[in-house]
Amino acid sequence: MASQTALPLAGITVVSIEQAVAAPFATRQLADLGARVIKVERPDAGDFARRYDETVHGESSYFVWLNRSKESLTLDLKSDEGRGILEKLLSTADVFVQNLAPGAAARMNLDAQSLQQRYPTLIPCDVSGYGNTGPWSGRKAYDMLVQGESGLMSLTGPDECPSKAGVSIADIAAGMYAYSGILSALYMRATTGTARAVEVALFEALGEWMGSPAYYTEYGGRQPSRVGAEHATIAPYGPFPTADGTVLLSIQNDREWSAFCAEVLGDASIATDPRFCRNSSRVEHRDECNAMISERTRLLSTDDALALLDKVSIANGRLGTVSDFLSHPSLAGRDRWREVQTPGGPARALLPPANLSGVEPRFDPVPALGAHTDAILGELGYTDAAISELRTAETV
Repeated sequence: MASQTALPLAGITVVSIEQAVAAPFATRQLADLGARVIKVERPDAGDFARRYDETVHGESSYFVWLNRSKESLTLDLKSDEGRGILEKLLSTADVFVQNLAPGAAARMNLDAQSLQQRYPTLIPCDVSGYGNTGPWSGRKAYDMLVQGESGLMSLTGPDECPSKAGVSIADIAAGMYAYSGILSALYMRATTGTARAVEVALFEALGEWMGSPAYYTEYGGRQPSRVGAEHATIAPYGPFPTADGTVLLSIQNDREWSAFCAEVLGDASIATDPRFCRNSSRVEHRDECNAMISERTRLLSTDDALALLDKVSIANGRLGTVSDFLSHPSLAGRDRWREVQTPGGPARALLPPANLSGVEPRFDPVPALGAHTDAILGELGYTDAAISELRTAETV
């Protein structure tokens, strides 16, 4: 593994008061690239995502995913001593990330404007549900709620049952935009000397992902239908039964449709049938189209169906499980798995998706609560006796 000094963000220090998913996802990606991330946690329990479950050697699956390569510092930020320690950290930090409850950062004098007055070179990043201003700024927002408010749940699931996505996509979207925003701000500071604040709202992050259905609804007069695993505006696109399971396939253009009709359905004339000759026609007659395809695929094993679709260059796949994903040949064949230590033992972890030539991302341990408190306080000049006093006072 490459040393930390070889990583792109080596030398960058991030201080984060973070919980759950969105902010920790942003800072973990900064840590992957070499940034020093000091995670400030409450002494009594820490990030509440630590207690979501106990499935990874006694640790939470969410926490293990989101918090490798970070340093955990416990601080009581309601105490004067705790705030003093935080201020010392911020005075030399490059980035400050927080996703506190609405209004909490401002009450603690940790809002972007106040921070930049005290520390002009610091890049503050606020992650919130609906933004720091506006009529919804005071509302709490969790992933499911944002999926509902954004309209995403009205598009997801079978026709009779609106559903949320199976992963925390509002949080993940916000974390990705916070990460890219911080990188942009670091670049701007390096090139202009000006530190800009970054603000990301979960609702607006997921709103960006709603672009296609939003345009379709505004200019088409109705929103896309909820069609489960199929595509609201493309057909055929989705799962089809085989003799022993299910195959996924997608037709993207008329050339593919013609080849599919001739080679898979065995009847080239279907491609010119007015009900099926254009994608919009196939969407309108989706049930008939799907029934015709299913009649053919049911005669084939899954392996034979996939082989036939490959032969005519039709995009296809299997309906896999999470266990299938974990053993997927693409991940093993591309050497995507690494090992990361957790407080309870080693765990597998995937490489980040963005591959930088010659750079091996960092995979330092997932920290136990407060694991780095003494070391960080020592760096700040606290003696062993002073640290002991802070512990006695439950400041750390």
